[in-house]
Amino acid sequence: MSALQTPARATVTEATTTFGDARTRSGRASRPTRRVRNAEGGRRIKRSGLLTAVMVVFVVYSFAPLFYLLVNSTKTQSSLLSTFGLWFGGHFNLWQNIVDTLTYNDGIFLQWFGNTLLYVVVGAGGATLLATVAGYGMAKFQFPGRRAVFAVVLGAIAVPGTALAVPTFLLFSQVGLTNTPWAIILPSLISPFGMYLIWTYAVDAIPAELLEAARMDGAGEFRIFFTIALRLLAPGVVTVLLFAVVATWNNYFLPLIMLSDPKWYPLTVGLNQWNAQATGSGAQPIYNLVVTGSLLTIIPIVVAFLFLQRFWQSGLAAGSVKA
Repeated sequence: MSALQTPARATVTEATTTFGDARTRSGRASRPTRRVRNAEGGRRIKRSGLLTAVMVVFVVYSFAPLFYLLVNSTKTQSSLLSTFGLWFGGHFNLWQNIVDTLTYNDGIFLQWFGNTLLYVVVGAGGATLLATVAGYGMAKFQFPGRRAVFAVVLGAIAVPGTALAVPTFLLFSQVGLTNTPWAIILPSLISPFGMYLIWTYAVDAIPAELLEAARMDGAGEFRIFFTIALRLLAPGVVTVLLFAVVATWNNYFLPLIMLSDPKWYPLTVGLNQWNAQATGSGAQPIYNLVVTGSLLTIIPIVVAFLFLQRFWQSGLAAGSVKA
């Protein structure tokens, strides 16, 4: 028996050793392979000097106006016209320029700032709410004429807003709403692009099974929208809100033709009026106030972008990521 067991044990030991060596060799061989694959994957990422140079040019082109405003807001009126535009002057006058801008002409700049906030809060906020409700309804409810509505929305997106400014002015003049805040707020409430964006986002962001489960539990449609759908649509809503805020804040042509009383001007039209006073015939020495006011005007938009950046990025990327 011992003679028979010895070869068997030797065979088992040899097989185990051979298997262990093979496993070790396999493990050792697989690790370099992975490293090679990772190394090869890393080598596939090529850096292009031309593309880098192009991106640098775009960055410089984008930040040059902001740098110009920041530098020239620190200058006095005389140094603004006598020194190099892309570098600081001899005297740092930023704080005094800010005070002069806010107090010039009985503080009209602050009134323009308040008007702009009114147009943004009511107009852009209302546009976001209407676009969210309409886009959610178009994505999750079936009704006759749905395709026709889709075609109308796409057509509205294709028409530029400036092409509708004059017909809108004629319409509002007939009902007596020109030279009032409603002439700016009411057109701002319509956002076909925002509706389309929420529509396409809600198709994949809100599972139909979740809505059916909520209905089976007895929840009404309004409760489903405000407690379930709105939370899932949050990234898309923030994205639409950001677009609407920027569009309303920078709106110039519509207020220009709708408003004639300076007390209802937004910042864009008001600063253009100051610029005309500073550069036209009988120019007034307020060009430094125009530059400083322009810098103060863009600060809220920059803050909004920085604060809502993560929501904006997730909202743009959510529609392209599939589970």
